[in-house]
Amino acid sequence: MNLIFLGPPGAGKGTQAVFVTKEYGIPQISTGDILRSAVANQTPMGVKAKRYMDDGLLVPDDVVVGIVEERLASSDCDGGFILDGFPRTVAQADALGAMLHGAGRAIAHVISFEVDHSVLLGRLTGRRMCRSCGRGFHVLFDRPSVEGRCDACGGELFQRDDDKEETIRRRLDVYDEQTSPLKSYYADKGLLRKVDALGTIESVQSAIQCILVGR
Repeated sequence: MNLIFLGPPGAGKGTQAVFVTKEYGIPQISTGDILRSAVANQTPMGVKAKRYMDDGLLVPDDVVVGIVEERLASSDCDGGFILDGFPRTVAQADALGAMLHGAGRAIAHVISFEVDHSVLLGRLTGRRMCRSCGRGFHVLFDRPSVEGRCDACGGELFQRDDDKEETIRRRLDVYDEQTSPLKSYYADKGLLRKVDALGTIESVQSAIQCILVGR
């Protein structure tokens, strides 16, 4: 079962991918995780990607497409996969379709996580990280016992540049401009399945399960 999870930052794609991975034994392939690792390790690709990520822009196709193609060739993808964060543009979708066709494979479902941008701003700008141990908190949903301090180690909590409102707004604007057209692209192919991502984790999980079992 080959899946694409489509939606803006903070829509809950990663959370639901964990469930599907466990239920169906297929790997979640997050280009965001791969790119962040490359940035942290200051690889040539990571240095290039960081310039775009710091500005809240999408990483160019020439950096992303090769990473995905190599990953899909791994043996753990033989039974299927979840693409989380790719494709992000119609050009990437075309490249993915050609890549899969050449390998005798195809996408089964494109699950679109539908959520209002005003809700996403609250989700994303509320995140805080501990400078010492890296534990994450949220000012609304997972507040520390002592404001500004980590429950685990007492370290200082801070807001990452990626989570500041200006950067988040830019990321959402870029999503609307470049990624939202993918809905029409996959709808025309009969592959788009919309899920209300404003519900609870359990309700979204149930909606995805109904799609995957054909109900």
